[in-house]
Amino acid sequence: MTINHKILATINFIIVGYFVLIYAVYKFEVAYKIIGVLVELLTIPFLIAQVVFLFIGIRLLFKKKMLPFTFMSFVLLVVCSILSIGSFFLKSI
Repeated sequence: MTINHKILATINFIIVGYFVLIYAVYKFEVAYKIIGVLVELLTIPFLIAQVVFLFIGIRLLFKKKMLPFTFMSFVLLVVCSILSIGSFFLKSI
């Protein structure tokens, strides 16, 4: 299956948006039970997707030239990956 630039950028932005929303929920101390349930259900699949699409983006970066929009989404995904994976090892970010 081949993945084009538009699909990759869209998926990258969805993953980054999810983790930004989790951070906003944590920062503003939103404590609804349904949000907690959704966070618990979706965080591990999004973490796995984050790593998978990071490797797909790296492969695409070295294989062919990326469009600026796709490159921007890839950079945001890299920053999001560093912050989310780094949060396992640091007390607070």
